[in-house]
Amino acid sequence: MSIEKIVDQALQDGYLTPAMEAEVGRICDTASELSIEEYMALDRLMGALLTGEVVAVPRKQFINVMEELVLTEAIARVAEIEATSDVTLDLGDIAAYALNRLPPLYATTEEGADYQRNRAKDELQALISQQVSEAIARSLDRPDFFPERQAISKPTGDDVLGQVSSLLQTYAHKFEVQHT
Repeated sequence: MSIEKIVDQALQDGYLTPAMEAEVGRICDTASELSIEEYMALDRLMGALLTGEVVAVPRKQFINVMEELVLTEAIARVAEIEATSDVTLDLGDIAAYALNRLPPLYATTEEGADYQRNRAKDELQALISQQVSEAIARSLDRPDFFPERQAISKPTGDDVLGQVSSLLQTYAHKFEVQHT
């Protein structure tokens, strides 16, 4: 989406969402030079933000208490496993697996968060423990395919060609026809 479209949407809605703000930032960071139209759109957005015509939505007006409960459980369990074995577990994978199988517990105030915490400890602690256990079991069961693999970094022009060339140099010898 272009800066002009984002600004038009923000002016129409009266809100600048974190996603819109991030997209404008990404465009500004990656563009070598902005056009006059883009500068004018940014100027309109700044004016609208200053007058209150557009309100910037804060990044996070709420918390998911379940995230902190799952992380607390997962950290304790992972630390115990890693201390007693030579296994290394990915805490993010374990938390995500468990969170995808548990109900969210959102709160917008500290009082609400305390209520959700207490409710979860009373009603959901066994389920949280079960889901974290399942996540750890699945993580331990996962084979370690190609541990030497590296993620392809974000493409920036000729970098992609360099990465492909490097991959071909690494693996092409395996595909050469052997003459006998």
